[in-house]
Amino acid sequence: MHALDTFLTCPGIPVIQAKPCQVEESLSQGGEEEEEGEGGVACVGEEIWVDSRTVYIGHKEPPPGAEAYIPQRYPDNRILSSKYTFWNFIPKNLFEQFRRIANFYFLVIFLVQLIIDTPTSPVTSGLPLFFVITVTAIKQADCSINECPVDVVQQGKVVRTQSHKLRVGDIVVVREDETFPCDLILLSSSRHDGTCYVTTASLDGESKRMVEYYSLSPHTHPRVDPLMSAPPLPLFSAHLPTSLNTLAFRTEQEVDSLHATIECEQPQPDLYKFVGRINIYKDKEEPVARPLGAENLLLRGATLKNTQHIYAVAVYTGMETKMALNYQSKSQKRSAVEKSMNAFLIVYLFILISKAVINTVLKYAWQWSPDRDEPWYNHRTENERQRHVVIRAFTDFLAFMVLFNYIIPVSMYVTVEMQKFLGSYFITWDEEMFDEELGEGAQVNTSDLNEELGQVEYVFTDKTGTLTENNMEFIECCVDGNVYIPHAICNGQILSAASSIDMIDSSPGGYRREHEDLFFRALCLCHTVQVKEEETVESIKRGIHQGRPTSFYISSSPDEVALVEGMKRLGYTYLRLKDNYMEILNKDDEIERFELLHVLNFDSVRRRMSVIVKSSAGEYLLFCKGADSSIFPRIVSGKVEQVKARVELNAVEGLRTLCVAYRRLSESDYQETCLHLNEAKLALQDREQRLAQAYDIIERDFVLLGATAVEDRLQEKAADTIESLHKAGMKVWVLTGDKMETAAATCYASKLFRRSTQILELTKKRTEEQGLHDVLFELNRTVLRQRSISGLSMDCLDFGLIIDGATLSAILKANQEDAGCGNYREIFLEISRHCSAVLCCRMAPLQKAQIVKLIKASKEHPITLAVGDGANDVSMILEAHVGIGIMGKEGRQAARNSDYAIPKFKHLKKMLLVHGHYYYIRIAELVQYFFYKNVCFIFPQFLYQFFCGFSQQPLYDTAYLTLYNISFTSLPILLYSLVEQHVTMDTLKRDPSLYRDIAKNSLLRWPVFLYWTCLGLFDAVIFFFGAYFLFDNTTFTSNGQMFGNWTFGTLVFTVLVFTVTLKLALDTHHWTWINHFVVWGSLLFYVIFSLLWGGIIWPFLNYQRMYYVFMQMLSSGPAWLSIILLITVSLLPDVIKKVLCRALCPTAIERAQDHEKLSVAVVAESTPLSSPLSCKGASTDSSRVHLAAAKVLSLRRSDPLPQKLLVHLTEGGGADLRPLSPYMLRLSGAGFAYYAPGPETSV
Repeated sequence: MHALDTFLTCPGIPVIQAKPCQVEESLSQGGEEEEEGEGGVACVGEEIWVDSRTVYIGHKEPPPGAEAYIPQRYPDNRILSSKYTFWNFIPKNLFEQFRRIANFYFLVIFLVQLIIDTPTSPVTSGLPLFFVITVTAIKQADCSINECPVDVVQQGKVVRTQSHKLRVGDIVVVREDETFPCDLILLSSSRHDGTCYVTTASLDGESKRMVEYYSLSPHTHPRVDPLMSAPPLPLFSAHLPTSLNTLAFRTEQEVDSLHATIECEQPQPDLYKFVGRINIYKDKEEPVARPLGAENLLLRGATLKNTQHIYAVAVYTGMETKMALNYQSKSQKRSAVEKSMNAFLIVYLFILISKAVINTVLKYAWQWSPDRDEPWYNHRTENERQRHVVIRAFTDFLAFMVLFNYIIPVSMYVTVEMQKFLGSYFITWDEEMFDEELGEGAQVNTSDLNEELGQVEYVFTDKTGTLTENNMEFIECCVDGNVYIPHAICNGQILSAASSIDMIDSSPGGYRREHEDLFFRALCLCHTVQVKEEETVESIKRGIHQGRPTSFYISSSPDEVALVEGMKRLGYTYLRLKDNYMEILNKDDEIERFELLHVLNFDSVRRRMSVIVKSSAGEYLLFCKGADSSIFPRIVSGKVEQVKARVELNAVEGLRTLCVAYRRLSESDYQETCLHLNEAKLALQDREQRLAQAYDIIERDFVLLGATAVEDRLQEKAADTIESLHKAGMKVWVLTGDKMETAAATCYASKLFRRSTQILELTKKRTEEQGLHDVLFELNRTVLRQRSISGLSMDCLDFGLIIDGATLSAILKANQEDAGCGNYREIFLEISRHCSAVLCCRMAPLQKAQIVKLIKASKEHPITLAVGDGANDVSMILEAHVGIGIMGKEGRQAARNSDYAIPKFKHLKKMLLVHGHYYYIRIAELVQYFFYKNVCFIFPQFLYQFFCGFSQQPLYDTAYLTLYNISFTSLPILLYSLVEQHVTMDTLKRDPSLYRDIAKNSLLRWPVFLYWTCLGLFDAVIFFFGAYFLFDNTTFTSNGQMFGNWTFGTLVFTVLVFTVTLKLALDTHHWTWINHFVVWGSLLFYVIFSLLWGGIIWPFLNYQRMYYVFMQMLSSGPAWLSIILLITVSLLPDVIKKVLCRALCPTAIERAQDHEKLSVAVVAESTPLSSPLSCKGASTDSSRVHLAAAKVLSLRRSDPLPQKLLVHLTEGGGADLRPLSPYMLRLSGAGFAYYAPGPETSV
């Protein structure tokens, strides 16, 4: 048989004959169906579909009489991995950088210095600006990967070409471990079952797990997750679009003989969606149309595994591939600190303009007298006399702007960028945030939001996989109200694995036995689980009885694996899927075979999935499982009340429940079902909507069989993390798609709700009874009444709110449609504002993002954080100010689209309470300190103009102007912003309330900003007038020589550098050798530079006004005394203020610092242990030892010292702990901690 004949006549696949479909003609005629005679046959799938493309496989024209051949132009396969090319890099990069107002401002200042005669050199502004622009530009590089070789089938032969030369329609050969060069549709595989295996680590970051999908007809197993609406797994099998038997296409010549076209949607960035169809031509017969979906598409960037080679056709190339479309960056998020910086920048810009205006006005007031306007030693030129006074005034204004522009330092932006970039490594290096199971630690996808981690007020978290482990365990099932529990204890004995226990009746009748068998068969068939087999089916049977498992189940949905394993424990074992037949082993050790006909995929809207199978007796069965809310309305018979009662009971206990139903199909019903499905699958336009309509028609008139219950345990320390977030002042919202009872039980277990919490329900059930308006106003009155009773004490308020997706939609819809029914949105926000925790259940992914957006837009404008692990959480992660992805079991979409990624939910505690706290403290000090030291730097220059006739004479030398922010004072503050720890990590974790001290941007508020500015003004006045009055003394030098203006400026500058550096040293709490090296090294560098700059005649300088100035100043004893005196007077007010504030009204952080100092003192007094400590009594808990003063020492068995201590006490060591010396015991707020000599170790 010819290869094409084999391809078109393979069994098990419905063949749809379609007349030649001229898409262009149908579009011009409005998509109306053509008729052929009286009983004309409509063109299959013909519709109005403009946004599509036609791909001619192998660039072959369709046969005569078929659709018109219209060549289309597509881009080549060239990929640019950056937004710049060699030609547009310079103009585009400069445009991007000068869009920032700060860079544009410094560019203007630099140009002014070049154009007019200014008191300072253009180098002073140009060099720092050039440094900033260069560093930023280097960070962005053009990287192309277009030269790799690719094999293409041309005229029956394999031809080697370069990747960028690929065109849409080329047939490509890809071999094992090679990366797909573009987006491809699979045509043929070297595997006998017609599958290929692909790793998608470069797309979604998932590289650990490997899941196998068997190649089926296009209407069966999809690549998209069927139950949990989770993302595809990293290793999947792509399905052949047309055949189960790939033997017909083993050579290049046979593949090249394929005559077909592909119609598909235009490129779009969704990695997990693809809509298309393939039309196969054979001689002059009608073309055969088959649907194409995401299961047929191989994405660029993925790698072929466990398959020798495949043949595939290119459909999207170059920048139209899905990977390239996903290069587009997410919307830029700006932190609160950056917004404060911009506000402060505007204030200082206003101060700068004010200084320039004041000096310009005073200059012309000073020069009003002719002898001052043109003194004898400084006559003007003729051109200067003829210039208009307005032009001269404007020029002088610009000159003053240049003179004072250093008040806004360009280096601050460089330092902030470096601090954010380098500081982000502390998260990735944190060993406590490394997960041994995953083998990965925390990841930072953007460093722009580090400090925002210390400002979070609302935490929005997913439930499944985030709060819980997403590791399901089958607990029980209920069939017609009768409960079956595997491994149950009956009469004191544990039943065997293959046994089941009926908690109601141990002798089921025939009708009930039939439903029981149908229920177990349904769960063994209605899934997309794959079996990893190690031996044959016979050995699997033998292994079951001998307790030796020889196979295991793998799936992207942990629920499905738990259900199939649960059925195995109850006696029904799913064996495998082979040749489109599903095999199960029943209780009687008999293998049953069912032909898998259709899979109705799970989606988050329907919340159910179904399969249509054909039994060996020829009976068609439709099995369905899903959420109770989606199954019960479609039930026509069955014991609904009994099953519903059990479902509600399990939900209250926090178990995840699913309902199972079935329907028998007649031959005519099955044919009608196939018709609906095939029409929907062949549609190019709105395929998902048409499939949903077809599913709705098919999934009806069910007979209820029963329900299942699986347990999803809480993650380790999830409850402790939520409790810590509450203590830190954050409000935690759980957003989940689960039913209310299940989610509420999880919230109680995770301590989101406490037993004393008063629950407020805002659910569809209640609003249907009372009305949305009445319920909202009643809840609002409740919280307001409680608030008035409690007075100002907010601790008495403990409300928890539960809202479902339907009610949320009603609230948002009411605001849009009917303004007369009150502002429901504001009332809802007011209610939630008084709730310590909120549970949002039955939430669609889009609704999660709407909730986050609603809170962001409220009048307080709080900082929000969203954390999730699945693809359905991506929308809320992108919407929140800070998005955190969990590296969970639902793929890596959340982690890939987040700002930060962590292995487990428990790591969120340290991420926020420690890293976020440190980041905010550090960068807040950095910003305030930069503005402070530049006020100190420039204000003396402003005062100096009053003593030089407003002549724009600079106070400092050009070298000092240039290097002040670049060298002399930059490194100490950069290091401070990287390593400062005002309190220890243990204190921050132990006392989450310290987080409240930095909430709401407290360190960058206007009062704090004004304090730093006033402190800078005070210090600047001390510098200038202190030096001025000392210079007024004629005996300033030992020989009576008078100092000049450059000596005066150098004295002021020396006091300035030492004062601002020592001010930072006084603010430093955590000293390391690096701090000492940088702080004192910067001061030493200034002294050495000044000695060299003024002590050597530099040949490249035209004049050297600083020659011997610094040495002459240091040769004077009064100069030394004035430097020390002025530094002391400048620092004294800040020291006094800190002492008084700490003594009179200390903050929580200051109290914690005092507590730490007290703890250190106790350690010092107790070293070494010279006196024995008495053991107060033995503890029943072997991991805790009670010591004197009723203090408890918490120990871990794995630690060497606790083992030694426990053995010592257990063996009669009793009170004498001297053998454990030289270990130290420290008394602190958390109890005792032990310390071994050398590196510090705490318990």
